[in-house]
Amino acid sequence: MKKTMWIMTSIVVVMVLGTYLVAINTGREEAGTENATNVRTLVEDISTGKESPVSASIDAKQLIVTDQDKHTTTYDLPQDEFFLSIAPYVTQTHPCAIHSLTGCQGEMINEEFSVTIHDSEGNTFMKESAMKSGANGFMDMWLPRDRTYLIRVVHHGKVAETQLSTYDNDNTCITTMQLS
Repeated sequence: MKKTMWIMTSIVVVMVLGTYLVAINTGREEAGTENATNVRTLVEDISTGKESPVSASIDAKQLIVTDQDKHTTTYDLPQDEFFLSIAPYVTQTHPCAIHSLTGCQGEMINEEFSVTIHDSEGNTFMKESAMKSGANGFMDMWLPRDRTYLIRVVHHGKVAETQLSTYDNDNTCITTMQLS
């Protein structure tokens, strides 16, 4: 009887301990990936108008969103990705450093561009890829952090090229690419 009691107690202890360990570790591995995916989705939803907060801005490290109740929430961006929003233009632009997902307006709305991106080590991230600007005139993209890139944008034979980087102090709003 004592042996049976000891075995049953041991089984219960093992089950409780196992359940506890599973519970505290559930989602730990996925949390970073899931959070990054959620932030990327939220950025896309705000950019495309699926979500309409009062304001939303995105710098090199964070997305800051203010909702209809004037409550502000800050989301950390993925540690390995950098958000970049580019508004090519022909005649009209505005100065910008930190992209406002709810306020920045580019000249070329819903236009298609050919985009090529190379990093300083010769890696190609896009080669003449078709990208369309949104209703705000910007093309949004996520690039690996801590690199320098050469970005080339072509639209109806007009070209704009610039060198950009994705370090913690770099701009997320690029409004200096004039097509000529």
